[in-house]
Amino acid sequence: MPVPQYTGDPANRPADAQPWRIKDPRRARLLDPRGYRPDAGLVSAVNVALLLEQPLLVTGEPGTGKTQLAYSLAWELGLAPPLAYETKSTSTARDLFYNYDAVGHFRASQTKPNGAEKSDDSALNFIMWNALGEAVLRSQPRSEVERWLAAGFEHNGACRSVVLIDEIDKAPRDFPNDLLNEVEQLFFRVPELGNVRIEADPNNRPLLVLTSNSERNLPDAFLRRCAYYHIKFPERHELAKIVYKRVGGFAESEKPLLKDALDLFTVLRDEKKRLWEKRPATAELIGWLTVLHELGAKPDQPLSDQSEILKKSISALVKGPKDQEYVTELVEKGKW
Repeated sequence: MPVPQYTGDPANRPADAQPWRIKDPRRARLLDPRGYRPDAGLVSAVNVALLLEQPLLVTGEPGTGKTQLAYSLAWELGLAPPLAYETKSTSTARDLFYNYDAVGHFRASQTKPNGAEKSDDSALNFIMWNALGEAVLRSQPRSEVERWLAAGFEHNGACRSVVLIDEIDKAPRDFPNDLLNEVEQLFFRVPELGNVRIEADPNNRPLLVLTSNSERNLPDAFLRRCAYYHIKFPERHELAKIVYKRVGGFAESEKPLLKDALDLFTVLRDEKKRLWEKRPATAELIGWLTVLHELGAKPDQPLSDQSEILKKSISALVKGPKDQEYVTELVEKGKW
């Protein structure tokens, strides 16, 4: 089976790929993979991961596009939207594959409705497949995994999936090491179903994108099994291209509004001038410009001349009480 290639260009999506359906229109716009701009190093790292059939671990500041890489990859390869797992401080390796409601199962096994047959208390009815478990099941033909699918599980034929494991550094210390075999061999066991072993079809191995905000170091043994890339914060000219992709003509680089917006954004990220409570990220810049657009800001006018609209939008960009007070003063003066 040929190794898929990633270019970072959404125009390379297969013509016969199914359309995506994201219910929330605002979220759909922010997650639209056609607006994603990976740098050349990130494109190369994705292709290394595809070639080696390894997970890709992506680090970088919050808001630099780590999560959206998974959407871009799935879109370009013509796959369904990523199956996402958001890591928590209580996550275990099993949670990537499934959750089992042991309490609910016990209660059901003890309960018999009046005048009725005993309810179906099969363990399968109390298992919820999570992102990686669902991807493994979908990699196989339905006939091969039918016995493990509860009613309502959508399975339209064997397919490959992109799995996003977000913010893996939030998990307990042992979490990455507990994943070593599962991530490398892509199989898992379910003790509640007779310790059955469920594994991915080698031809439809899920593509794993793992993100980390670098809040703590990950084990060497885990890193050895991953391809890796660190997304640097984009330069100003690259920021202008990114926001244009997301916000459109409202954010054209030669317009006075965008120049002022990028000037203020640069001030808010400058550690030399002031110790900020929280420096805004690219995602917040995009969100802020979206708010300005919705509030009726004029792209042909300097932002400093639109102070009332600017004041109403600041909460999208500034996320600390002292920072907000300071920026409000800058806005009132019309200089930054």
